[in-house]
Amino acid sequence: MISVAADMVSVHPRTLRIYEESGLICPARTPTNIRLYSENDIRRVTWIRHLTQNLGVNLAGVRILFALEERLGTRILERLYDEGTGAADASAQAGDAMPEPAASTA
Repeated sequence: MISVAADMVSVHPRTLRIYEESGLICPARTPTNIRLYSENDIRRVTWIRHLTQNLGVNLAGVRILFALEERLGTRILERLYDEGTGAADASAQAGDAMPEPAASTA
């Protein structure tokens, strides 16, 4: 269901509807028209969020990346996500060893 899926990926249900309207995800539907999200749909939403929030890609760019991945048959998005989260983990670990920067008052 949309509320459960939204909670799983920490987004508002409207965000999932926007992704669906954009053609980025396509959840299955019950006979009573309730959306059912698969693990693949949840994974795609995670990638979309990473691309848009951490890498600055807009939804049109995400759509192109999905099309490229499908056309090439490679896991571009997994690699981008793993590199992004790995870099974030590495910088967080490095940040533990480095002192905090001084706060700016500008």
